[in-house]
Amino acid sequence: MDLTTVSLGVHRRKRKKRVGRGIGSGHGKTCGRGHKGQYSSAGSEWPHPLFEGGQMPLYRRLPKRGFTRGPWKKHYAIVNVGQLNAYFQAGETVNLQTLKARGLIDGTFDGLRVLGDGELDRRLTVQAHHFSATAKAKIEKAGGVCEIIPGPKKPVRNKMKPRKAKST
Repeated sequence: MDLTTVSLGVHRRKRKKRVGRGIGSGHGKTCGRGHKGQYSSAGSEWPHPLFEGGQMPLYRRLPKRGFTRGPWKKHYAIVNVGQLNAYFQAGETVNLQTLKARGLIDGTFDGLRVLGDGELDRRLTVQAHHFSATAKAKIEKAGGVCEIIPGPKKPVRNKMKPRKAKST
């Protein structure tokens, strides 16, 4: 086998099907959609990715079980103590805004977690939602301060006022 036969039969620049360009093209008039029917007019999706020819589709045949916490899941930015040592000078304050400004994190997060991988040799004030035990120990050993940012308050579930007892 040599390099001249590697790409034989591979069409890298395949031209798209040009429909509606006259009867001589083979794709004129109905443009390959046939006559009448559900999928002949514009706006129809064919083939639908989950369509199984009229039989009961798989997503309806399978039982639905379980529960997912997806809508309530929190996404935290994770930073290690070694990264703080590399990007911050002594006496600086570390929080979500300063981490984004330095390029350590990118995107939107529900909070900040500081983990204890690496070494820290400077005094920093770290404001985060959660500290691991080793991270807290390393920050305090270097003379820094760990400030825990409180999360949002839990919603009050029962908003109904208790009924007053009727006097007779």
